[in-house]
Amino acid sequence: MKTYKIAAIPGDGIGTEVIAAGVEALQALAKREGAFAFKVDHFDWGSAYYKKHGRMMPADGRDQIRHHDAILFGSAGAPDVPDHITLWGLRLAICQPFDQYANVRPTRVLPGITSPLRKVEAKELDWVIVRENSEGEYAGVGGRVHQGSPLEAATDVSVFTRAGVERIMRFAFHLAQSRPRKLLTVVTKSNAQRHAMVMWDEIATEISAEFKDVNWDKMLVDAMTMRMVMRPETIDTVVATNLHADILSDLAAALAGSLGIAPTANLNPEKVYPSMFEPIHGSAFDIMGKGIANPIGTFWSAVMMLEHLGEVSAAGRLMNAIERVTSDARFHTPDLGGKARTAEVTAAVIDAIHGANA
Repeated sequence: MKTYKIAAIPGDGIGTEVIAAGVEALQALAKREGAFAFKVDHFDWGSAYYKKHGRMMPADGRDQIRHHDAILFGSAGAPDVPDHITLWGLRLAICQPFDQYANVRPTRVLPGITSPLRKVEAKELDWVIVRENSEGEYAGVGGRVHQGSPLEAATDVSVFTRAGVERIMRFAFHLAQSRPRKLLTVVTKSNAQRHAMVMWDEIATEISAEFKDVNWDKMLVDAMTMRMVMRPETIDTVVATNLHADILSDLAAALAGSLGIAPTANLNPEKVYPSMFEPIHGSAFDIMGKGIANPIGTFWSAVMMLEHLGEVSAAGRLMNAIERVTSDARFHTPDLGGKARTAEVTAAVIDAIHGANA
């Protein structure tokens, strides 16, 4: 029997609650499938660790998880720790050195969930947003000078490399090619950002020649927000820079009903390093400890993890269980307008995994 070694990093806030739910569902799924097992190692890194040790994770943290098959991540962020410390000290400290350059965020209206868009049908909102995850606006290049004086200045420099843009563009075209509509939208801002974004456009055109069966178009990021709201049926696969896709994917999740249901895969497609899977909702300290966090985003992230590991049948079973549960309003958490608790949704998904009535 194959045993997958999973690094569970709950992180901060409701991350501890939803990752516990995700591990519970994965263990139930492994028991149901019978063909594989999970060995889950838990790591207590995050803001609480930072307050004790002055850093978000140990100096050898990446070495501790480097040989795991996958990482299941909760969230990073706390009200009393600056956001740049939590992000760069944990999530980006894993993503960038592990070259998880393809951030993939599927978005669709799940059964039983209503989009805030007027009269949108589920088939009209079924997207995948590909986010360049290693450079661009989050390259970390820049600095501050003359701090505290009237002459204080700060810079953040977006860094785009041809190699980085080519690989994410090729990944996105491949993904679009694998989907029924074979449709890709390349999001840019080349009217104002006339150097790196013009290169982004040029490379998109070059790569498109390798994918004759993929229809693609280009859209400025500001216009793309309007298109997502007004013409969702014209969108299928999207590729955008680190910053642009970060923003667009949150909008996409909201349009699908809630940030609480949205998953993410931070992929190292070549599998040289482990990939990391996480819900996108963040630490949500305002509901921490109340038992009402929506675990669906974590379950869906686990589906993506299973697909990455090659357990396609098990991934399908878990996704079917998720859809069975979301279709029943009894299991909608407050973010979806319901009253269900995290534990109730988790139990319902596990029941559905085993084929019992949810």
